[in-house]
Amino acid sequence: MGGFGWFWGKKLRTWVKLAYGVKNGSISPKTILRPAGAAPADRFGSRFDGRTQDDFLHVMVDGKAFVAGVSPDRAAMWSRSLHADYTSSESYRALFKSGLLLSEMEQIDMLVTGLPVSQYMDEDRKKALSESMTGIHTLTPKRTVEVKKVKVVPQPIGGFLDFIARTDEDIEDARVLVIDPGFFSVDWVVISNDEIHKQSSGTSLNASSVLLEEVSRLIGKDHGAGVNIETIEHAIRQEKSFILVLGQKVEISPYIQEAKKTVGPVVTESIQKALRIESKMVDLIVLVGGGAVFFREAVQESFPRLRTIMTQDAVYSNCRGFWLMGAAYQ
Repeated sequence: MGGFGWFWGKKLRTWVKLAYGVKNGSISPKTILRPAGAAPADRFGSRFDGRTQDDFLHVMVDGKAFVAGVSPDRAAMWSRSLHADYTSSESYRALFKSGLLLSEMEQIDMLVTGLPVSQYMDEDRKKALSESMTGIHTLTPKRTVEVKKVKVVPQPIGGFLDFIARTDEDIEDARVLVIDPGFFSVDWVVISNDEIHKQSSGTSLNASSVLLEEVSRLIGKDHGAGVNIETIEHAIRQEKSFILVLGQKVEISPYIQEAKKTVGPVVTESIQKALRIESKMVDLIVLVGGGAVFFREAVQESFPRLRTIMTQDAVYSNCRGFWLMGAAYQ
């Protein structure tokens, strides 16, 4: 049986994250991490040395050639979509098709993906995403993939399933707050007795993209010129400690630390307000996703009496959990 778990990665260093493989009795998916940039192929320049761009993934979207799986700052005159209708954008579909391409499969029995919690509550949006991913997809002139069934879940659920599979914690009777900080949104769910408490779960748009905007503003204030968030994001992805601003090296870390102090408390205040309707306080907080490290301090300061746990290899936590859900499909 072919199984495939796919997750649109949303963290400070924005990634497409995949967990996929064939269900053969042992649940050990392959995982792939690629930058989450996608744009029409004609927006990308050629290398100065004339060589081909061997890190590009080429897919077709509505008959148009797209490049996907590259750093978002590589495309000229192409703005990344950061809005509620992102899942219907050409860039999203290009990244979706790049995920199918990377899976090296011709047929997928079950594909699992996630939506921000607030969007998951919208049945029409959830249905539209599922229908758009189901069926036969033309990836390139010579490659097609058939997706037989799609399951859409709230994004933090993948991380929670991964946490359960990789921990010795006894949480059978616990109320767990799962927080998934991403690039476009920070999502959280309250889970108790295997049920999601929808009324106290939610989404904040003060996510990693807002944090990067604050980093840019702070740099501009100190150095006379800001930098776009894609440049900062690319530097972090490449694990560089600095960026160039007007020809001068500027350390990034101090500005990230300062931005965290501004953005983090705004997010945790939204979570605290949502939890007020709970008849009983949660017992444990689980931080999932690659952006968790940037919000951990704010969460611990806002909930000092609760234990906060970060999942192992958090960047893969959601897609690994989606794989577990897909592999359980009969």
